[in-house]
Amino acid sequence: MREVLMFSEIPRLLDFSRTGSQAIGYLTVTQNSELPFTIRRVYWTYQVPTDTMRGGHAHHDLKQVVFAVNGQIGLTLEGIRGDKYTFTLNQPDQGLYIPRLYWGAITFSTNAVLMCLASEEYLEADYIREYAEFKILQHVHF
Repeated sequence: MREVLMFSEIPRLLDFSRTGSQAIGYLTVTQNSELPFTIRRVYWTYQVPTDTMRGGHAHHDLKQVVFAVNGQIGLTLEGIRGDKYTFTLNQPDQGLYIPRLYWGAITFSTNAVLMCLASEEYLEADYIREYAEFKILQHVHF
C-alpha cells in the first residue's frame, strides 16, 4: 500500500559535516538519524560518457539522497505538480534529497561519480519509466 503523497516534500540540498584538512584530506560521514529516511540500498554510477543523459524515470515510493563524490553532476527534476528544479552537485559533503514522484534527468562531467543512498531495496515495479505515465499521475493525486 502506497503512503499518502506529502506535497510539502520537495527536492533540497543537504549539507553534511566534514573533518580533516587540505594537508591530510577529508572525511564525511552520515547516519540514518541525519537523513529523511532509513537507508535500505546504496549504489553508485560512474564512467558515464559526458554526452549521455541518465535518469529518465521516477519512483512511486523510493526516496534518495544523491552525491557527486567526484566531478560534477547536473540534475533536473520535475514533480507531478509540474514544479521543476535544477541542481549542480560538485562537493562530496553535499547531497540532494529527491522525494518520491520526481522525474529526473542527470548529466555527468568527465570522471564524475554519483553515489545514491536509497530508502528502498531495488524493485522494478517502483519505477515509472514512461513520461506519459508519470504525467497521468498528476490527475491521480489531485
